[in-house]
Amino acid sequence: MTKYVYDFIEGDRSRADLLGGKGANLAEMTRLGLPVPPGFTVTTEACRAYLADQRPPVGLFDEVNAHLREVEARLDRRLGDPHDPLLLAVRSGGRYSMPGMMETILDIGLNDATVAGLAAQSGDPRFAWDSYRRLIQMFGRTVYGVPAEEFERELTAVRAAAGPAGPDAAQLRALVETYKKVFAAQVGHDFPQAPHEQLYLAIRAVFESWNAERAVLYRRQEHIPGDLGTAVTVMAMVFGNLGPDSGTGVAFTRDPATGQPGVYGDYLADAQGEDVVAGVRNTVALPELERIDPTSYRRLTEIMATLERHYRDLCDVEFTVERGRLWMLQTRVGKRTPAAAFVIAAQLVDEGLITLDEALHRVTGAQLAQLMFPAFDLAAAPAPLVTGVGASPGAAVGTVVFDSVAAAAATGPVILVRPETNPDDLPGMIAAQGVLTSRGGKTSHAAVVARGMGRTCVCGADALRIDAERGEFTVGDRVVRAGDRISIDGTTGRVYPGRVPTRPSPVARYLAGEVTPEGDRLVTAVDRLLSHADAVRRLGVRANADTPEDARRARGLGAAGIGLCRTEHMFLGPRRELVERLILAEDPAERDAALDALLPLQRADFVGILAAMDGLPVTIRLLDPPLHEFLPPLHELTARVARAEALGEDPGHDATLLAAVRRMHETNPMLGLRGVRLGLVVPGLFAMQVRAVAEATAQRARDGGDPRPEIMVPLVGDVRELAAVRAEAQAVLAGVPGIPPIPVGTMIETPRAALTAGEIAAEAHFFSFGTNDLTQTTWAFSRDDVEGSFFGTYLERGVFGVSPFETVDAKGVGRLVRLAVAEGRVTRPELTVGVCGEHGGDPDSIGFFADAGLDYVSCSPYRVPIARLAAGQATTGGGAVPDSR
Repeated sequence: MTKYVYDFIEGDRSRADLLGGKGANLAEMTRLGLPVPPGFTVTTEACRAYLADQRPPVGLFDEVNAHLREVEARLDRRLGDPHDPLLLAVRSGGRYSMPGMMETILDIGLNDATVAGLAAQSGDPRFAWDSYRRLIQMFGRTVYGVPAEEFERELTAVRAAAGPAGPDAAQLRALVETYKKVFAAQVGHDFPQAPHEQLYLAIRAVFESWNAERAVLYRRQEHIPGDLGTAVTVMAMVFGNLGPDSGTGVAFTRDPATGQPGVYGDYLADAQGEDVVAGVRNTVALPELERIDPTSYRRLTEIMATLERHYRDLCDVEFTVERGRLWMLQTRVGKRTPAAAFVIAAQLVDEGLITLDEALHRVTGAQLAQLMFPAFDLAAAPAPLVTGVGASPGAAVGTVVFDSVAAAAATGPVILVRPETNPDDLPGMIAAQGVLTSRGGKTSHAAVVARGMGRTCVCGADALRIDAERGEFTVGDRVVRAGDRISIDGTTGRVYPGRVPTRPSPVARYLAGEVTPEGDRLVTAVDRLLSHADAVRRLGVRANADTPEDARRARGLGAAGIGLCRTEHMFLGPRRELVERLILAEDPAERDAALDALLPLQRADFVGILAAMDGLPVTIRLLDPPLHEFLPPLHELTARVARAEALGEDPGHDATLLAAVRRMHETNPMLGLRGVRLGLVVPGLFAMQVRAVAEATAQRARDGGDPRPEIMVPLVGDVRELAAVRAEAQAVLAGVPGIPPIPVGTMIETPRAALTAGEIAAEAHFFSFGTNDLTQTTWAFSRDDVEGSFFGTYLERGVFGVSPFETVDAKGVGRLVRLAVAEGRVTRPELTVGVCGEHGGDPDSIGFFADAGLDYVSCSPYRVPIARLAAGQATTGGGAVPDSR
């Protein structure tokens, strides 16, 4: 028979999956001999069974009663005893900390009879009636959903009548009667008087709170799986509201904001724990407890030192002092700011508590990312206009513009505001300080490109009503016009009116080589951990970069080459006219003339990029997107031609373009004429690009450089496609003297390519997984469509815990990656394998790629330091990041 209940003395911290973080840590403190009130834990397995069947598993409450009898025996008190009652605290406690997201009910066991016993036993009738009213209020709200304001309204009235001294026992007794009437009116029956019934209902309520809306939202935000369930801890009540010699507090073994050593926290005399959290009374700094109760303070600091040595990390604790006796109610590895995470990890190494390898696992890539971007000084921030999705971290301030032309022409910082972005908006995105869209998510075009450029971006602010023609957007009745200044926070997704002051990031300045680490504790810690990650990692880190400026920036941030140079970005702006000529060419001569005009421009691009990455590999992807993307949109051309014809005017060149767009229109362009297919269908296109690479290489070699280009063919699905393009490329390369060998490889971005990787490897010097498209084609998802339509539902219903476009789908896409690596290396043992999709900068995905045997990851320049850290973590393994979520 399944065991559903464990006494605190039966568990330890290694059983957090079963006992929840709170239960496991209470068990650990009990094993350490610390003063923990007796109690037991109902397991997460019981919760999962309850949620699956919508009823308690068979035998659960029999086990609860058996453990309750043990607690009663230890304390010589009984639940429901009218003379000296045992009271219980029932708290949630999942595997990962979710503060405030689930439920707690205190003072279980009070009723019309036991309240008199509590008053007599404590000698304080006021305390007893206050505890009873707390129970009714918490029980009504948590178990039966009685609106909190129904109770708060009555409590406010009583407090107002009582004055500064607060309600006396008689007033609280009357309030209890009022509360019982509120309860009955809202619920339809009286407040339950049977203590065991209260306990069972409280346990069920905690189980059900796992699926409360706020808990689901928090799990989604923190990437906590939705199928874990919560444990329930049941503990004998201890009381901090028994007078001036009692109290409650929360403490940290170090400053969780800065990492500064020393005891930090808050204490509130004559109060229960909920009073500290609710902020209804002003607390005092924890050191004040030394004056109030030096014995308890001394014991508390001893216990905190014990816990930090035992857990080898920052701990936070909750405690209660009951008439001079200290009780420990909870401990866990404490939440901390990103800055504190790095500082504390380095401190613990210096103190000999952890190794440098372990220190790498005390920080996360997300924390490093937050340290790299400027942040708003929120103390000076007004109320936000709107909140969207924080898609690319940072703090950007600028005047509003609604199109790329205005952004590029602006003389000061601007925020580009669009319903969504497309490749035509790239110039505006480059010129803008930040990007704000009303549609899209974290992997939309705006988000992906903004992250690649290090631009702050907020997407999906769907409360925005954008009218680009009028040059304004509205939020409710607030109108913001072109030229008005706004501030956007790419971390929180908040958009503010006006200018919000920002604070520069010393970590970003260090990573860019502007400052040395000496003299700044945080920067020194980041340097130490990142340097160790570089020293131990096996996985290389390259960057996705399309311009010499991006290449130089990436190299400065530690990239060991370029894993993806997208040549389509080189055909935008003024060069689009040449692409139009290529598309509209009516004979080979016109087509060749257009290609000849593009050749020197491409060559110059590659010369600059190869120079910036001299001595390092540069993987250049041949043209990938459909050619019609370089023409105006169909609806725009149709409207322009129709307008001209309606006015009796000659539509001219627009009519020619419209005919071309209609001719090239595809129902699903992602699966149409793009990638390798362009090279096979459009004569001379890929040959021109290969020649530009070869001639740029020759020029760099003549100038004394060490160019190391690699040519990558996109969207190959069959080895014969690659063989044809490779043969053409090699013929071109053979005709350019003075160049080193230039490898030709391919992207693996379709399931068929992965499944036939053994054949494809015969024609490829290297593979690079394009995991963005591989995810789309494996899941049959159109990324631009699904995020805004049903991803929210999928996340809520647990179809997946995190978007497969954020973290690689290890079971599906990942299996294809492993298969392609293995079979490719059977054919070509020396095959170099990398990844260049957005997953290349995701720490969780990087761990998978290291395990799958890849040689490198490639990501946007600003994610290079994050990838370096994650690669070091993947190599050292072993130590999961402690639960400080």
